[in-house]
Amino acid sequence: MTQQLRTPSRRHLLAALAAISLGGNALAAEYTMRISHQFPPTHHTAVNLEQFAKDVKEATKGRVEVQNFGAAQLFKPNQNHPAVASGKIEAAAILSFQWGGTIPEMSVTVIPYLMTSVAKQKAFITSPAAKLLDAKMEAKGVKNIGWIVDTNDGIFTSANKPLAVPADFAGLKIRGLNKLFDAGLSAMGAAPSAMPGSEVYQALQTGVLDAGFTGVKAADSRKFYEVQTFGVASSIILAYDNLVVNPAWWNGLPADVRGAVQKAADKAVRRSIRTTDGVPAEDIKALNDKGMKTVALTKAQEKTMADAMQPAVKKEFLSATAPDGVKLLELIDRL
Repeated sequence: MTQQLRTPSRRHLLAALAAISLGGNALAAEYTMRISHQFPPTHHTAVNLEQFAKDVKEATKGRVEVQNFGAAQLFKPNQNHPAVASGKIEAAAILSFQWGGTIPEMSVTVIPYLMTSVAKQKAFITSPAAKLLDAKMEAKGVKNIGWIVDTNDGIFTSANKPLAVPADFAGLKIRGLNKLFDAGLSAMGAAPSAMPGSEVYQALQTGVLDAGFTGVKAADSRKFYEVQTFGVASSIILAYDNLVVNPAWWNGLPADVRGAVQKAADKAVRRSIRTTDGVPAEDIKALNDKGMKTVALTKAQEKTMADAMQPAVKKEFLSATAPDGVKLLELIDRL
């Protein structure tokens, strides 16, 4: 008889990981910090988190081992928050706009063209606005220890034509982000469908979507150039990857260890912030070199897009977040 091989379930995989952490790895480290995230190995945040792991090991003199589990291999993007809150895993990196209805205020940074400058990014991270959102995450059972910049740009991709003006979006089935951002796409006549970045390539390849949207670097790391001909980039959104931890695990660390991990997280945040505004020319070139005809919008073109999208997005934001949404926008206006 032929024995049938069975793929281990996530429960069994987690149990095995726990056994490793408590067993062989215990000799090397007193504490284990497993981080679940959705990014492929070449994604800039995945690379940043690998460096974070090295920084933690050095800063804690080997007392903490960080284990990164990317590409949604442990949990899907919408499962990371409950997994950390329940203590199934110690930490996760969660895209700020993927909190959805759980914390709708988190989507404030994806209001088109609202806060994409480097100066605003730096000011936001330690601002009252960020502290307001940190408190909301803590109220949902997780502690945020890092506002890691995922992107302060975005690229609309298409197989048929460049998407450079609002009229180009009419009737397109396009990848959305969430209900808030998608209100702006709908205002231009598009039919958005929100989905994780890991699912977009196949949707574009099979025709489920006519057009894509992601960060410019992510379009490269996720190989959109293989299935899309045109790309139009701009400083449209600011997306953070929140590095969140389980509060009980975090508070159980000795103060010196906790401080060392926090300093490593602060370094990861600083690495993620760009030094200049706008879409980096090298990121545009990287896509062009791989066959995608990619351009960046001018400031005048960005204003046209902002005028088309912002009113609908702000209306959606305020309707979902009153009264804190009004306060949040006021705080961001002061940055």
